[in-house]
Amino acid sequence: RFKHLPEHAPTNMDEFVAMMKEKEESKDPMFYAIVDKATNVVGGYISLMRIDADNGVCEIGHVYMGPNISQSCVATETVYLLLKYVLNELGYRRVEWKCDSLNQKSRRAAGRFGFQLEGTFRKHKVVKGLNRDTAWFSMTDDDWKESAESCFVQWLDASNFTPDGKQINTLISFRK
Repeated sequence: RFKHLPEHAPTNMDEFVAMMKEKEESKDPMFYAIVDKATNVVGGYISLMRIDADNGVCEIGHVYMGPNISQSCVATETVYLLLKYVLNELGYRRVEWKCDSLNQKSRRAAGRFGFQLEGTFRKHKVVKGLNRDTAWFSMTDDDWKESAESCFVQWLDASNFTPDGKQINTLISFRK
């Protein structure tokens, strides 16, 4: 799960605590814990980064979804809540999503959430000693207002889930 993240997976509890302490103290990236309300268990973290209030732009990044929330409504609701906060409450104009071009899960997630692929930055950075091409996605406030927000709201509605919590319709299906 840490393959495409800038840090290495902690190997013991001391390393984990130190990593979480560093994230807690960071202002940019600004980290948020992802908590499953049904179980009250922390399942991952996500951040707002490259925060540029003057231009109304930031990036969602450093996304870690543990196995208990990966590909769940918790993961989708987390991204929805961040987008809602940034685009509605802060009034930003643009949110970016970047990932290693080889990270197919992140690329699919970005598309599913309504981000548009803008291109690939070749040899954009070095991560863990290797060249990384970066797939660059964005969502603007116009994208959000025109369709993305309502798609999330419809998908997250209780009527879209079975009694055992399985989705009935996909998020993408609400865009059609």
